[in-house]
Amino acid sequence: MAKKIAVLVRDRPSEALRLAIGLSLEDDEVHIYIMDCKVDGGDKGIAVSLEMLNELGARIISTCREDSFEVMDKETIARELVHYDSVIPY
Repeated sequence: MAKKIAVLVRDRPSEALRLAIGLSLEDDEVHIYIMDCKVDGGDKGIAVSLEMLNELGARIISTCREDSFEVMDKETIARELVHYDSVIPY
């Protein structure tokens, strides 16, 4: 049975996104929450990872309005996290 996994991106977005790609390949439902940091879409590695995650159907949410993703505040994210089988802070 597929698991529902949340990846919280804090310090190292490129590594967290690579981790999320690996988890997505197992047919688990993966959601990425970008916390308090703007993701540098100009970075080639990050851009490739974001493109692949979109192709894999991963949901990407950010607390930063400057990002081009779905925006959610921290309180809402906290309430959402109880619905996941696993939460991975990165």
